[in-house]
Amino acid sequence: MKQILPQISTFTNLLIGRVYLLEDADGLTLVDTGLASAGTKIIKQLIIAGHKPSDVKRILITHAHLDHVGCVGMLRAATGAEVWCHALEKPVIEGVISVPRREKKPRVAESHFEPTPVARTLSDGELLPILGGLQVVFTPGHAPGHLSFWHPQRRFLITGDVIFYMFNRMTLPMAIATVDMDEDRRSIQKILDLRPEALLFGHGEPMLTNALPTLQKFAARIGIPA
Repeated sequence: MKQILPQISTFTNLLIGRVYLLEDADGLTLVDTGLASAGTKIIKQLIIAGHKPSDVKRILITHAHLDHVGCVGMLRAATGAEVWCHALEKPVIEGVISVPRREKKPRVAESHFEPTPVARTLSDGELLPILGGLQVVFTPGHAPGHLSFWHPQRRFLITGDVIFYMFNRMTLPMAIATVDMDEDRRSIQKILDLRPEALLFGHGEPMLTNALPTLQKFAARIGIPA
């Protein structure tokens, strides 16, 4: 586990999908969980860092794709944490429907990961009692109920998969896994309007300082006005 900002760390040596740890005096929050294989690594790294699994109180889910919720059931069982997500992602996490795909209606659930109860659904603009006030930002497109998490005072945004940052370059998410790319572009405009200083991606290294100029250049490259 590596600390990247005060009270914020990211887990290391995960196969795919980035998982963040947010540390408050009253407990810990995970943002996403990675693939099924990530669960034991996450628990081990928590213990090495001096935490007990039961210190994790909440698991925030940006969206219910396998590389972000693959071990949510295992981590919920190991920690006792509540799972929080958008209402549109809840039936996927709970195993009622499968992951929505482009131009396809949700199907009967497939067993890609363990169905897990969701304790709380989150809405756009909601302020969470995490790090002194973490704001929910509804950023659909890659998934119908995709969420990002914004800290207005510290000006960092946990983006999920609205934007990828691979090989030192921002890109749109993979089209094959994105339900509505036009909607994702509108979500990028919403992120741009926040004028973030730091971007913590679901895929790629976090951009911890001076992220806005790079974001503006990326937006211009894909036809979004600054």
